[in-house]
Amino acid sequence: MLKGTSLLAGSALILIAACATQKSVAAATTTEPLHPEAMLIQQRATVTQLYNENCANCHGANGEGGGGGTRTLLTREKFDQSLDKIYFDKVKNGVSDAAMPAYGSSLTDEQIWGLVVRVREFQGRALRAEFGSPKPVNGVYQSKLHNFKLETVVDQGKGLSTPWGIDWLPDGQMIVTNRPGQVVLVNGDKVTPIIGTPQARETGQGGMLDVAVHPEYKTNGWIYLTYTDPMPNTEDTMTKIVRGKLKFDGGTPTWTNQQTIFEVSKEFYGRANYHYGSRIVFDKKGHIFFAIGERGGNLKAQELNNPYGKIYRTNEDGTIPTDNPFVNQVPADKPFLKGIWTIGHRNQQGLVMSPTGELWDTEHGPRGGDELNHIVKGANYGWAKVAWSINYSDMPDWSPWPKDGTVITQPVSRWLPSIGASGLDVARGSAFPKWKGDILAGGLAGQNLDRIRTDGDKLVEREELLHGLGRIREVAVGPDGNIYIALNQPDKIIRLVPAP
Repeated sequence: MLKGTSLLAGSALILIAACATQKSVAAATTTEPLHPEAMLIQQRATVTQLYNENCANCHGANGEGGGGGTRTLLTREKFDQSLDKIYFDKVKNGVSDAAMPAYGSSLTDEQIWGLVVRVREFQGRALRAEFGSPKPVNGVYQSKLHNFKLETVVDQGKGLSTPWGIDWLPDGQMIVTNRPGQVVLVNGDKVTPIIGTPQARETGQGGMLDVAVHPEYKTNGWIYLTYTDPMPNTEDTMTKIVRGKLKFDGGTPTWTNQQTIFEVSKEFYGRANYHYGSRIVFDKKGHIFFAIGERGGNLKAQELNNPYGKIYRTNEDGTIPTDNPFVNQVPADKPFLKGIWTIGHRNQQGLVMSPTGELWDTEHGPRGGDELNHIVKGANYGWAKVAWSINYSDMPDWSPWPKDGTVITQPVSRWLPSIGASGLDVARGSAFPKWKGDILAGGLAGQNLDRIRTDGDKLVEREELLHGLGRIREVAVGPDGNIYIALNQPDKIIRLVPAP
């Protein structure tokens, strides 16, 4: 449970589907099974239909309450994520002293969870309308622990086009990837393209993606890039990772000494132009970790015979550590799969190694259920067996809890509604000392920057710092401790700096 919230229980809990039509109550309480055709129709009902038929009479068209004396669901305390399972259980099992029928015999777990997601959508929309977004006063934002202001580092129209990844060279120059393909150095207000970087194909969500400067760059000069690699003479693409060095001839930076770190066999290239993953981090123990999205393969994320929907760990030169968890379980003719560290991911666009050595990711659910995950060796994160989401089509296709006994590592936090989780870092340095160790997570569709505090695998606090300035693609804490953000639409880089 989050600080400052109360957990509603028993009959005091405002139940999600407390009132229904007489026909629905009869269907829910009868001991006779539903007719197969009726069950088929019901199973194909959308979440909107299920809510309107079973919940709206009492809880209102948008969860505002009123019918049968029910109270509104649209309050901050009822939005708390600790109530997710309680809502689900009350709908499934009913509450006799609140005239709440049990829907477990007439609705599937997926349908019941879909109703929870629908209510979360109502709540998110209503609370945004009521409380708005964080706003500066005289240019200063006031958060719980720090005041801050925003500065523009690279403005719109100054050399950026869908900026994707950010890192720094030891001399303070920022290196930025642009999804259409260009990689640039930023020095003050000067933006200089790097010549000779790999040819990425911008297609859908693909293109030139992440950049990571080796922690020992001063001695080895390595810079890592992920990008969408095109298969010649086809529309097929796949994520590829390389490393190279910069050479400065007459002040012009040139990409040289390229080496391939991760590349799959051509059978795994495909026409899907989304869910590439692509973030890269170092553990400072000689390894890199990187994310490969499931590329629309859904349950392929559960299998060890393909590269999709995984987080990988390799040595910094791309060779495979012998202590990886699945090194002896993947097909012998696909050695690149020996790098698999965890499975069951969807589209991981945030990945960070904390200063204390904890690996975290954020990844997209379909509609609802974006996740913050603590990444642990060999774990299964569930996609597409389970999800905290409903489908884009409004169909209730998942619930968060597996039925087949599969051991799933659940997220530490989830976003309902979705934010389009992208960009992730951990606060460190002297600029914001009271945020030290807190996770900083960005959102594309949500246009938000959240500060998240955890205690082990427990969520302690989540605070929204920014909202509505643009699609947040990347979040990166700079060498100065300030928090840098790559925005898309508008295409610019801003930073959070301390304010009195």
